[in-house]
Order: sequence, then C-alpha cells, then structure tokens
Amino acid sequence: MAIILPLEKMSIEEKIGTMESIWNDLCRMDDCSILSPSWHKEILDEREENIKQGKDHFIDWSTAKEKIRKNIS
Repeated sequence: MAIILPLEKMSIEEKIGTMESIWNDLCRMDDCSILSPSWHKEILDEREENIKQGKDHFIDWSTAKEKIRKNIS
C-alpha cells in the first residue's frame, strides 16, 4: 500500500509526530524481526560505561522531546 504524505507542506512538529506514530506501531508488532547491527551494542556499552564513570548523564525521553520541540519552534 502506498501512502503519500505532503512532506513539503508538513511542519516539523507534524513530521516528528508522524515518525513517532510509525515507530510506536513498529514497536507493537508481535512478529517484528528487525535486528540491530552489532555496532549498536558496542555504542550502547560505551555509553553505559561513560555513565558509570560519571562522564555522561541522560534525561528522560519526555524531557528530551520537549527540549527538541522548544529548539525547533
């Protein structure tokens, strides 16, 4: 099925909302067989180690989205 979105007419907020909807739908799929490449684990391990050593910190996803929205509007 082809779905055509008017990307050139959509605002950034609409585009991000569309991507979130697609991602949420993918996450709900029972038969999702999308595997992450091995280098993803390497990066995650490195980031986890940086957090343990106090080199990095993180914020929750809701806060991050709000900061992004403020920066783009």
